[in-house]
Amino acid sequence: MATFIIEGQHQLKGSIQPQGAKNEALQILCAVLLTAEKVTINNIPDIVDVNKLIDLLRKLGVKVNKIDKGSYTFKADEVNLKYLESEAFKEDGKGLRGSIMIVGPLLARFGKGYIPKPGGDKIGRRRLDTHFEGFINLGADFRYNKEDHFYGVEAKKLKGAYMLLDEASVTGTANIVMAAVLAEGRTTIYNAACEPYLQQLCKMLNRMGAKISGVGSNMLIIDGVDSLSGTEHRMLPDMIEIGSWIGLAAMTKSELTIKNVSWNDLGLIPNVFRKLGITVEQQGDDIHIPAHTDGYEIQSYIDGSILTISDAPWPGFTPDLLSIILVVATQARGSVLIHQKMFESRLFFVDKLIDMGAKIILCDPHRATVIGHDFKSSLKATTMTSPDIRAGVSLLIAALSAKGTSTIHNIEQIDRGYENIDERLRAIGAKITRLDSN
Repeated sequence: MATFIIEGQHQLKGSIQPQGAKNEALQILCAVLLTAEKVTINNIPDIVDVNKLIDLLRKLGVKVNKIDKGSYTFKADEVNLKYLESEAFKEDGKGLRGSIMIVGPLLARFGKGYIPKPGGDKIGRRRLDTHFEGFINLGADFRYNKEDHFYGVEAKKLKGAYMLLDEASVTGTANIVMAAVLAEGRTTIYNAACEPYLQQLCKMLNRMGAKISGVGSNMLIIDGVDSLSGTEHRMLPDMIEIGSWIGLAAMTKSELTIKNVSWNDLGLIPNVFRKLGITVEQQGDDIHIPAHTDGYEIQSYIDGSILTISDAPWPGFTPDLLSIILVVATQARGSVLIHQKMFESRLFFVDKLIDMGAKIILCDPHRATVIGHDFKSSLKATTMTSPDIRAGVSLLIAALSAKGTSTIHNIEQIDRGYENIDERLRAIGAKITRLDSN
């Protein structure tokens, strides 16, 4: 188990380039299974979860060729379907949440898709019903082996259907879309997710020859085609990482420029940070955060009531940044209620922040009230363990602002979502050391 040693209260300065989007990569990489032709993908982040998925594709028989940093070609012309029923696949597949999205493409192209119960963050229940109900609507037969938690869907030929999703699941929508593009007839998906990453997937599939309309809305209409061709695609910058750097700049009173952020795809993110009193300046396609030497003040509602920041499906605020917002609020002037609606275990990391001196009241598994210190009292260094990707980065930001030297164990969780984060932080002045486990 690797560890970060962080010396806090150093002001950072410079610019930082966000990595390619993790959540987009997990969808786009699975889509290469839909064609036997070559697909080139650029700006792929070099992170654990994405690398695991690329390795899984290799084991499936996909020809993977790295052509440059972050750029790969994929050719799925000799897919090894026997691997799907092997013990090795049961072990490999369960180590990654994103592996669920190979099922839709495999079902569409080969008539069958299998997956062990996927792993990932321990942030509460993340059910798969939406995925499999969508496949069943398209005519697939579903089976589930309770003993080894193994899921399977099979169909001779998928047929288009109308479906109203029970939740606007991003991965569920992506999986169903990838199955429907090769189905016979028209598929209508209502209450579809419409995140930028899902839009990217649909645009890529359309370039490959799919017929998807309604992209960017919550109703997608897909007219099935017989086959798809190859294409080239570039990932968006990771909006969660961009939000993390905004929070880091504010908490450490640092002046930072975040380069090439794709402003049009950030949605509410800049304005939510502005509600905390943080100055977020647009400079072309960059974000500039000036040094907040006088701190930052949380806005109140018009009637004077406490600000509430909650998550919601796009275009609402992403749940992946609520942990960052919560940490940033610990040093603001004023108070805020954080309402995490989508995952019931994601706020449990606040006990680590309370140990550091933060004023947080955990109301229940979904809500926490934060009373800011206004930098009049620093967070104190401590030893902690990263529970998941986003909480891990939030604790890292807290440690970089804290007085003293902190230790964070289990940083493999952070590595799952952030590329070479310690090297990139050192480049802008952070005092952070990685100690690899023996």
